[in-house]
Amino acid sequence: SRACLSLVNQSGLFFSSQIFINNEWHDAVSKKTFPSVNPATGEVICQVAEGDKADVDKAVQEAKPGCAYRAPWARVQKEPKGLPLPRHCDLHISEELETLDNGKPYSISYLVDLDMVTKCIRYYAGWADKYHGKTIPLDGDFFTYTRHEPVGICGQIIPWNFPLLMLAWKIGPALATGNVVVMKVAEQTPLTALYVSNLIKEAGFPPGVVNIIPGYGPTAGAAIASHMEVDKVAFTGSTEVGHRIQKAAAESNLKRVTLELGGKSPNIIMSDADMDWAVEQAHFALFFNQGQCCCAGSRTYVQEDIYHEFIERSVERAKSRVVGNPFDFQTEQGPQVDEEQFKKILGYISTGKQEGAKLLCGGNPAADRGYFIQPTIFGDVQDNMTIATEEIFGPVMQLLKFKTIEEVIERANNSKYGLAAAVFTKDLDKANYVSQALRAGTVWVNCYDVFGAQAPFGGYKASGNGRELGEYGLEAYTEVKTVTIKVPQKNS
Repeated sequence: SRACLSLVNQSGLFFSSQIFINNEWHDAVSKKTFPSVNPATGEVICQVAEGDKADVDKAVQEAKPGCAYRAPWARVQKEPKGLPLPRHCDLHISEELETLDNGKPYSISYLVDLDMVTKCIRYYAGWADKYHGKTIPLDGDFFTYTRHEPVGICGQIIPWNFPLLMLAWKIGPALATGNVVVMKVAEQTPLTALYVSNLIKEAGFPPGVVNIIPGYGPTAGAAIASHMEVDKVAFTGSTEVGHRIQKAAAESNLKRVTLELGGKSPNIIMSDADMDWAVEQAHFALFFNQGQCCCAGSRTYVQEDIYHEFIERSVERAKSRVVGNPFDFQTEQGPQVDEEQFKKILGYISTGKQEGAKLLCGGNPAADRGYFIQPTIFGDVQDNMTIATEEIFGPVMQLLKFKTIEEVIERANNSKYGLAAAVFTKDLDKANYVSQALRAGTVWVNCYDVFGAQAPFGGYKASGNGRELGEYGLEAYTEVKTVTIKVPQKNS
């Protein structure tokens, strides 16, 4: 831990664990701090300033002068590609902090997350001078056009499972459309956002445009959701908290709300699927990022005539999964993010056994210290079992048997969630039929967890509302203004 923080300081960029407001570092108004913990060891990395309502108020007041409808900072951008950007090489320190603070394997932080972060920011930088209104022919002597104007002050609340990537998903469209940001970062994983705060300043963003507040949901997060001068709130996290945020927004100033919430995504394996590929992709769909993915393929439906073979191969693959030190490049699975998640997941495993699911492998802690859990698979899972209906958010795979396409579609859709889904088959007609019948915001065919900054992501039903990424992701950050001008008649 000390070595990693030392590396950050040696990079030539100042690193602080304080609150970032108006391009300056501040203690919390309350002077409170909280520990950031290394989940691989349970040791405290450092103390972080604990922001709350007073700090949110402070950030909002500092952000107000930067709102584009008051003093449009976006007009002074001089970067040829749009937004001023941190250099990719500067971001390289952040993936070490990501692994240290979150526990995900360094190979994932470096090869996956950092690459997606850079592509997302560059993608939205390109939109900064291209997302514009239209001219509209209107009956009579009128000239009508629309303007896409910034919403204003955007409160953004990001989760702990992809701290750096979720920061990019949120600030990219907000800044490209000329808004200002007050962001609450997860208390479990504040370090990468605080490091990137300094890069934002170094890149040339004016004071007050981006403000980063580490803190807890019931205090700092709730203050953003209920603030009368925050114009929009974007939240990624649990459905339970999403309800509270929507309610707070409605009871305050009716601020805009976009929510990317939980999931219990079905992954359907047809009997004609490529078995080797389907087994590996189903394994990846569930176990990637320690199972801590809102869109994890956590209900794996397997057609009955290949069910037993699929089980055998899946168990063999899970037993070979390398769990251990997240800084080892051979490691596939690190620890869960904190002790609370660790205990919650073990509780779900216990419930699965009690309700009659067959434990095929795993089911126990995987180390003497830290929050490691063995890759776990349950067979003979029924749709009404707790582990088949609730989001576990851990390395616990559930295998369910089905007979027909119509049956599995009905069962797959019988969930309050609708974030993602997948189908594996060699038959293109089956793939098209199933993908159109599933009620989910994203459907993957013969693949899983394929993301691009260009493609929108979001959910149906209790998985949220609105979309992130792509051109669709810009809509929530703009107001559409219609301007109609009377055209004077030319005298003859």
